[in-house]
Amino acid sequence: MIELVEVHKHFGAVHALRGVSFSARDGAITGVLGPNGAGKTTSLRMAAGLLLPDQGSATVDGTDTRAAPLAVRRAIGALPHSHGLYARLSAREHVYYFGRLHGLTDDVIAARLDHLTAVLDMGDFLDRRTEGFSQGQKLKVAIARVLVHEPQNVILDEPTAGLDVKGTRAMRELVRRLKADGRCVVFSSHVMQEVAALCDEVVVIAAGRVTAHGTLEALKEKTGKQQLEDAFVAAVGTEEGLA
Repeated sequence: MIELVEVHKHFGAVHALRGVSFSARDGAITGVLGPNGAGKTTSLRMAAGLLLPDQGSATVDGTDTRAAPLAVRRAIGALPHSHGLYARLSAREHVYYFGRLHGLTDDVIAARLDHLTAVLDMGDFLDRRTEGFSQGQKLKVAIARVLVHEPQNVILDEPTAGLDVKGTRAMRELVRRLKADGRCVVFSSHVMQEVAALCDEVVVIAAGRVTAHGTLEALKEKTGKQQLEDAFVAAVGTEEGLA
């Protein structure tokens, strides 16, 4: 479970988060939505323990990110929007490198890589250097790095961006599988169709504040809109909030 409580974050004179609070439970997919510059990515980085709050608290499975950052990172698998692959390493080497960073033995990494290779269909490029990989291939390697230590909590920032139809379908199926395994999945996307198909609950962030938090049906009911896109636009434009 991931929880943010009254989190504030400044970057110089910019007040990026202004008291953001939300929770994401195990066995569910929680969508984090918001326009560009709203504080969405900052919130995700806060939840992953990559940024520390100036005020408020961020906890993962009850562990405060300030008090025990290493324990939090063991419990988290975070996919940033920028994948940051090392061009001269192969897909296999990427996964082994991150597995070793998490203290896994080579035998454990090998077994998990076999499973991830099958799930992500990476067999054709597993031992190629990632330089020159397609966007979809890069994303699969990045996802494998995220999941090699089998984290209970998974944060995915726009995981289908740049994928073709086949890749998008495969990624959605993987996200559903993580949910079925009882993981806490936090999922960011600008594609409303994708949000509607995957998410159990959504958090809408605008101007550094949470303006809505709940199920998709609750969001529609509170905004008086029948379509999710219309409900999202209404929630973003709400000044007093709907949560």
